[in-house]
Amino acid sequence: MTVALCPGSFDPPTNGHIDVIRRCLGIFDELVIAIVRNPSKTPLFDAAERVAMIESLFKDDPVEVDSFEGLLVEFAQQKRVDVIVKGLRAVSDFEYELQMAQMNETLSGISTLFVPTTPENGFLSSSLVKEVARFGGPVDTMVPALVAEALAKRFSDDR
Repeated sequence: MTVALCPGSFDPPTNGHIDVIRRCLGIFDELVIAIVRNPSKTPLFDAAERVAMIESLFKDDPVEVDSFEGLLVEFAQQKRVDVIVKGLRAVSDFEYELQMAQMNETLSGISTLFVPTTPENGFLSSSLVKEVARFGGPVDTMVPALVAEALAKRFSDDR
């Protein structure tokens, strides 16, 4: 039984995130989706909102969704995962993620598997999606419908 951990900020979850998670569901026996709570950043959606979005998006799938703060490997060890899965969009992602993977393996012995995004999702990032949504641009092809609705509500509340 292989348990995989798919961590990220998911602020908000994009179609790129969804694609990587869906592919993991076809590979691993169990999947933990971990929402990172980074105290040095101010997210658009708090951890509970992001957990709720992911849970709603994968309500019919065998996933566990949780949030954490601190070292990823400590969370991974608590969840007894066998592998960490990270999605990659570009070579620049790989350079950063490779260092993280090597550090995580040094600290815990847990390996990281890199999953490249599909070409149609390669340009997506949560930051870009938020920027488009902030200015009222269409994001319905970049995020699931419930995320597009949450973005529209959040930015209409800010105006």
